[in-house]
Amino acid sequence: MSIEPFDLNGRDRRNGAKLAVEHLSKSFGSGTSAVQALAPLDLSVRTGDFLCVVGPSGCGKTTLLNIVGGFERPTSGRALIDDRPITKPGRERGVVFQQGALFNWMSVVENVAFGPRSCGVPAEKARQHARELLEMVGLAGFAHRYPYELSGGMQQRVGIARALANDPEILLMDEPFAALDQQTRELLQEEIRGIWRRTGKTILWITHSIEEALFLATHIVVMTARPGRVKAAFRSRFSESPDPLIAATPEFTAAKRQIVELLRSESQRAQSLEATV
Repeated sequence: MSIEPFDLNGRDRRNGAKLAVEHLSKSFGSGTSAVQALAPLDLSVRTGDFLCVVGPSGCGKTTLLNIVGGFERPTSGRALIDDRPITKPGRERGVVFQQGALFNWMSVVENVAFGPRSCGVPAEKARQHARELLEMVGLAGFAHRYPYELSGGMQQRVGIARALANDPEILLMDEPFAALDQQTRELLQEEIRGIWRRTGKTILWITHSIEEALFLATHIVVMTARPGRVKAAFRSRFSESPDPLIAATPEFTAAKRQIVELLRSESQRAQSLEATV
C-alpha cells in the first residue's frame, strides 16, 4: 500500500476520460492589479476516478472547481466533459460547497427533491427518490426536519444527497468537511468513500487535508502556490483498503510525509505572496 508518481497530463483523453482540462489559466482583475490565480495547467480524469486536489491557500483550487462547475470562465484554455467544452453549470455536475447552501424554508426531503423537480420530474417521484438518497446517507428519519434543526455534519449529508439527486456524472466537492470536528469528519469520509464505491461516480474533491486526500483518493494532485499549477500527481492505493484505521499505518504516515515535504515550500511561498498583496 503506497502512493506512486503519476502523469495525469499524459493520459489518453479518448480512452475513458470524463473530465479534461487543457492549458487552463485564470486571472482576476486587469492591468497592473491583475492577479493570476491559475497558470496554464493540463489534466484528465477518467470515469470513476476520485481525484483530490491539495495545495496552499490561494493556489487556485476552488477556482479550478468553479471553472469545471461552469460558475467561472477561464482566461485561456478550456475544461471539457466527454470532449464537450464547459460553458455553464449543468445537471451532469453535482456540487457540494464548504457550507451546505440548503434552503432553510424547505424540509430536508424537499431540499433534496428540489433539483429533480426543477428539471420537470413529478413532485412525488422526486420526493421518493429524495427519500432513497436520504436513507443512503443515513438521514431517513430526518426527511421532514428543516436544515436549521440539523448539525453541521447532517447538513453536509443533505448537501451530498442533493448533489446526487440529479444523478450527475461528476461530483464536485469544495472542502465539504472543512468546518466539521475531526470525529464527524472521519465518519463522513468513510461514508463518502462508501457512496463513491456504490455509485461509481467520478469525483473532483478540493481539500487542504493531506490525510483526507490519501484516505479518499485514487489520484492526488499537488498544486503550487499562486499561480497554481500541477507540481506533482500521485496514484494512491489507500482508498482500496477496507481498514478505517489505515491512517495509523507506517505506509500512510510515509506517504503523508512525502506530500508534506512537497507542499512545505509552496505554503511558505504562498504566505510571502499574501504579505505583498
